Amino acid sequence: MLPSRLFLSASVIVVAALATPAQAQQAGIQIALVDAATGHPAANVEVRVENEGIGFSRNVRSDEQGFVRIEGLTTAGTYRVTTLAGGAYESGQQASVTLRANFTSSVTLRLSPVGAETIVVTGARRITRLNTVNAEVSASLGREELAALPIEGRDVLGSLVRLPNVVASTGFFPEAPSISINGSNGLDTNYLLDGLDNNENFLGGLKFPVPLGFTREVTVLANSYSVAYGRTANGIVNYTSPSGTNDYHGEVYALVRPGRPLDAQSPFPRRDLSGNAVGESFERYQAGAAIGGPLVRDKTFFYANFEYTRDRNLQIVDAPALGTVANVTGNNTFYLGSIRLDHRLTEDWTLGLRANFGRVTIDRPGGGLGGGNVTFPSAGSDQDRFSTLVAATASYSGDEWSYDGAVQFSRFRWDYGKPKGPAGPQVVIRDPSGLTVGVVGHPGFVFNDLEETWQTTHRLQRKLGSHKLSLGTDLIRSDFALLGGGNPDGNFTVDLTAGQLAGLATGSKGLGLTAQDVLALNPAVANYSVELRPQSFGTGQTQLAFYIEDEWQLSPKLTATLGLRWDYDSLTAKGGKGGDYDNIAPRFSLNYRPDARSTLRFGAGLFYGKLSYAVISDALQRNTTSPGFLAQLGQLQSLGIIPADTDLSQITFDGNLTVSPSCATVATCPTPGQVQALRDTATLGEGRILNPAGYQSPWSLQLSGGYQFQASDTLTLSADLIYSRSHNLVRLRDLNAPAPFTPNLANLTAENVALLQGQSDNAARFALAQSLGFVRSVADADATRPVVLVPGGARQITISETGGESEYKALILQVNKSRGSDNYAFRLSYTLSKLTNDTDDINFRAANSNNFSTEWGPSANDRRHVISAVGYLYPLDGLTLSAAGLFQSGQPVNLVPDARIFGTQDLNGDGASFGENFVGNSDRYPGAARNSARLPWSTTVDLGVRYAIPGFGGRFELSADVFNVLNTNNESGFANAATTSNQLQFGGGTPFVQRNAGPPRQFQFGLAYKF
Repeated sequence: MLPSRLFLSASVIVVAALATPAQAQQAGIQIALVDAATGHPAANVEVRVENEGIGFSRNVRSDEQGFVRIEGLTTAGTYRVTTLAGGAYESGQQASVTLRANFTSSVTLRLSPVGAETIVVTGARRITRLNTVNAEVSASLGREELAALPIEGRDVLGSLVRLPNVVASTGFFPEAPSISINGSNGLDTNYLLDGLDNNENFLGGLKFPVPLGFTREVTVLANSYSVAYGRTANGIVNYTSPSGTNDYHGEVYALVRPGRPLDAQSPFPRRDLSGNAVGESFERYQAGAAIGGPLVRDKTFFYANFEYTRDRNLQIVDAPALGTVANVTGNNTFYLGSIRLDHRLTEDWTLGLRANFGRVTIDRPGGGLGGGNVTFPSAGSDQDRFSTLVAATASYSGDEWSYDGAVQFSRFRWDYGKPKGPAGPQVVIRDPSGLTVGVVGHPGFVFNDLEETWQTTHRLQRKLGSHKLSLGTDLIRSDFALLGGGNPDGNFTVDLTAGQLAGLATGSKGLGLTAQDVLALNPAVANYSVELRPQSFGTGQTQLAFYIEDEWQLSPKLTATLGLRWDYDSLTAKGGKGGDYDNIAPRFSLNYRPDARSTLRFGAGLFYGKLSYAVISDALQRNTTSPGFLAQLGQLQSLGIIPADTDLSQITFDGNLTVSPSCATVATCPTPGQVQALRDTATLGEGRILNPAGYQSPWSLQLSGGYQFQASDTLTLSADLIYSRSHNLVRLRDLNAPAPFTPNLANLTAENVALLQGQSDNAARFALAQSLGFVRSVADADATRPVVLVPGGARQITISETGGESEYKALILQVNKSRGSDNYAFRLSYTLSKLTNDTDDINFRAANSNNFSTEWGPSANDRRHVISAVGYLYPLDGLTLSAAGLFQSGQPVNLVPDARIFGTQDLNGDGASFGENFVGNSDRYPGAARNSARLPWSTTVDLGVRYAIPGFGGRFELSADVFNVLNTNNESGFANAATTSNQLQFGGGTPFVQRNAGPPRQFQFGLAYKF
């Protein structure tokens, strides 16, 4: 352990010392020159690589295997490769290519021998769409495709469902990422901007939501990527930002989604771009501008972009008992600003600076989408997401050496429940019958996360004959602080008399009713709860990686890439054991080119991921050091459930704790300062501790094989097989779980079910179901727990363990046709896939006493068949028509017990506290396996029209998009929150209950000036 820690400390010092303002926009080009007549490599041919947009030009000669390789290039502008006069081949043969951040793009030129032009008629001579370098399985959308696609609200992330291995995601909170790669949880994806970290590292997902105006290209890496990429056992999304050139270019745009009456009606809520439910009143307005150009021609360039979005949504406060039935308006706002500077210091050195600033505010004004919601505006809240990224980069492009490096600072503030008004108590108002008739005051909880992160990356590359060696390091340091938990000013549930209600109803407060108005009546108190620890707390996370890679040109047709990467995540050192230091990941790929038009690829390797900070934060926040809890842990030690040598002080912490002191009226309730002593006697439904066995980094074994064929200048076909087996995935284990319980399936007859349904109430149903062996009471379950609940203790004592597994298999077929000189283009892909796992999320737990062997089943985001078809037609000058179809087989359905049969959904009596429907952890219908049913296929067809009119040195563009033009009622295949998904249904053959639907037919219109 000590040598490992010394090695780590020394490594951090070295990296910090090397951290000059220096990567991210670095890229490379590999040019293969082939004799068109013989297919042999064309050696010693001089070519010019130039980029007029930035004033770059370099002459180079091909080596004996016909290759030219230039690294350390900026992604700005477009590079043109041209053969020069002299030698055995005709000059002037060309190809153009735009570069992707952190990737070496491939160009193949099929050269005509001098004097042989008349006999070389084998078609296009340039091949630019094949990956002839490695085995990476990836797909991209470029700026032109993105601009022509019908994309709701310019949401680039949502557009990625057009790519193979990507589907719309069922997330585990509304704002979770809207996509899933390889069927995995969207929080497992590594999000990059220009190759640098862009992850909200508390849970996962994008830190800065990169808008369309600051996206030149976006790429999804699904399997077998280079050792330069890491920190995920799954997929990567990498945005490449646009840049300035010697020509001024930009746009000014306005976009509107007017909503009803143009949009079709739907009985189900729509979703805004943040995943929150909105009604038929929803409208969206967007505007923005971008400009790029030279500050100094051929030397210094800039690109700036700003985008503004406002969503408008009406909700109803339906509180007639308080004299109020009225509409409230919520307005979501997005402010996204970005700037990029590039400076060519010399012919070889390029410096860069990029800054991104975002503020996203989700308005919760009170009320709801339908009748019955009694939350007043005073109990409303805003969700604020502030993001800042500032990166300085440098790259060197020499004949033999290249280097790229970066330093980035980022800051992310996520205030999930910012009160509309000042701090204070929340009051839930009940009438004399016990019915809730109003909620006023504070939102009732606090979640305010702050993350500050530094990153530095460095990569050195060297050509040595047929080898290209890369050596790199990547360090990320994040510091977190979370102010969370319940309300430190108290939450009241009060019972008002008829007279008190009448007084409030006849008053003049209306929507302005506040908590103080109610508390001043000194009503009877049904419940009073107070947060004991309102302070923020947290820890840091260090992620360190080193890698080395050898790209070995074994022959003109065969390239082998051998890489080795080492990752360390300091969060693995939390808990009872040391850190996970042995994350050594070898990777290997072969790329074979039987001819200039085709390539065969094979990849294999290990890929290590990171832990989300929430794993540790939850174990701090839901923890306690009360004597009763420590006594329970000591008993678990004596039983061997917690290792005997565990230092309990290392796994416990005084986290957030809400207590409920008893009081008859508001005036008799103790103040928050008077209840601190209750920490030692308050009992918890669930206590979370740091894992005494420690944590391991998630990892996967990935295999891939693929074939690409470029049939013409514009048509590319490909087929890929990929396999991934992941280990050490996070899930929850209850150390104090009750004994297993298995329902008596022999008694599960139609007659008994009818008998249960015929009972007068749930209590009677439960008693009968218990006698038939279908259910177990909470008391009976508690009696089988290893340790009993005591004052200050917890019923469930949980840990996050890294023991989950998953398996993904897929076949991907693609046909891509770019426009070229034709008046049409298209992209067609078919993915046949299967993802099975035994955990879907960090809060996933086994339905029955930690028995994860029965949890192996389809992922919540598993699809078997996905067909994506996108077509572009250019019938007239300036007119673009686009159609995008997405056809998917349905998502899995988890069949759960119906309380109308069994009297409860908690058949085994374990009282799991994390929400029965939140992550699919509900007990399942007796005899049903996890996710054993399926929703029907989904079909979505979107249409887009763009018409450009020249004027004022540029062009005016009118646009119209129609989403779900067929107005299909889709029960699956759309981004959704698990709490409202159709993926939980009652078992036993009961009728299907539709809880949600994909968006109905919707319209979007835009006007832009582009130059």
